[in-house]
Amino acid sequence: MATRASSASKRAAIAKKRKPVKISSFAWSSKDKTGKKIKGTIKATDVTSVRTQLRAQGITNPKIAKELQLFGSGKRKITPMDITLFSRQMATMLDAGVPMVMAFDIVGKGHENPSMSELIMTIKQTVEGGSSFAEALAKHPLQFNNLYVNLVAAGEAAGILDDLLAKLATFMEKTEAMKAKVKSAMTYPAAIMVVAFIVTVILLLFVIPQFESLFENFGGELPAPTQFVVDLSKWVQEYWLPMFAIIGGSIYGIMEMKRRSKRFNVMLDKAMLKAPVIGEIVSKGTIARFARTLSTMFAAGVPLVEAMENVAKASGNVVYEEGLMNVRDEISTGTTLTQALERTGLFANMVVQMVSIGEEAGSIDAMLAKVADFYEDEVDNLVDNLTSMLEPLIMSFLGVVVGGLVVAMYLPIFKMGAVV
Repeated sequence: MATRASSASKRAAIAKKRKPVKISSFAWSSKDKTGKKIKGTIKATDVTSVRTQLRAQGITNPKIAKELQLFGSGKRKITPMDITLFSRQMATMLDAGVPMVMAFDIVGKGHENPSMSELIMTIKQTVEGGSSFAEALAKHPLQFNNLYVNLVAAGEAAGILDDLLAKLATFMEKTEAMKAKVKSAMTYPAAIMVVAFIVTVILLLFVIPQFESLFENFGGELPAPTQFVVDLSKWVQEYWLPMFAIIGGSIYGIMEMKRRSKRFNVMLDKAMLKAPVIGEIVSKGTIARFARTLSTMFAAGVPLVEAMENVAKASGNVVYEEGLMNVRDEISTGTTLTQALERTGLFANMVVQMVSIGEEAGSIDAMLAKVADFYEDEVDNLVDNLTSMLEPLIMSFLGVVVGGLVVAMYLPIFKMGAVV
């Protein structure tokens, strides 16, 4: 118990130390033993690190100038898949018995993303300076969150770093796949609606006015659908600029409120959970992420109370995050995980029962992994069903909107042809 508590305090200390580290390129110049001038560039976090590296190469009294900041400025962005690949490669290297520093060299130099290569080499320098792997990762919070750092710290403490990195890679692969599924379920209909709106506005702005000038030569009264479309076209031509300004301002306002207002996020996430079909996808996707994250952390030996905070922050939904933070508080007072989850009202009876069985059998991590597998399959099926259901609906919608505009424009021509 004492060992586990000390490990928890160590991980907490690591999390507090976390500060972003910027890699810069430094130009240096000096003289060799023969008095000949030598110069070059070197990548490091600060001037002290540059001097240390040059001293190791036998170069003394160099003149150093900072050229430019490299990390995060104009470089290719580091993606979660880059971190996943790094985890998988490091796990393979360590499992094969390759020393950690050598593994950093092999993985860093072989990575396709230059920004990721620079990050790996910076981590290598930090480890060479005497820091642990977890402490080195903690200095890059934009790439390695608390969950990742805590799991690596647990792996180092237990001597199973290679196994933990492999678990982390699997966890991240499944998490990213789940995020992509949920995102595609919400993006597809939204994208179609945007395309339909743009096509409609283009027709009203540029196509309908051409027909309108033609109808003026006909004389007589236009059919009601045609008159409605002509009037709508005139309104759009007159107010298109304020209309787009309002739409753009509304989107910007929603994004800012989502970034700044916790109350708005709670309201938005509650609305998402209550939305037809989409709500079920979001809910099951969040439960799958919760089960997968907690299973991975529990298998790594992270204390349950400490794990729940990371699990809550990784849930991706404010409603579930608040519920899981309440679970953490209840567990810290002696309540079982089963009872705490049941009281939130956010988890299906099947999840609660599986956790209960896991607690009784001492295999919570295995049970949660089964829950995650089940809900990931459920989300896959829901997304596939939603896509197959939406395709004919969207085609019908586009046919009614665009086809309706075309038919309305041709009605006077049909009417005139019937008279002739």
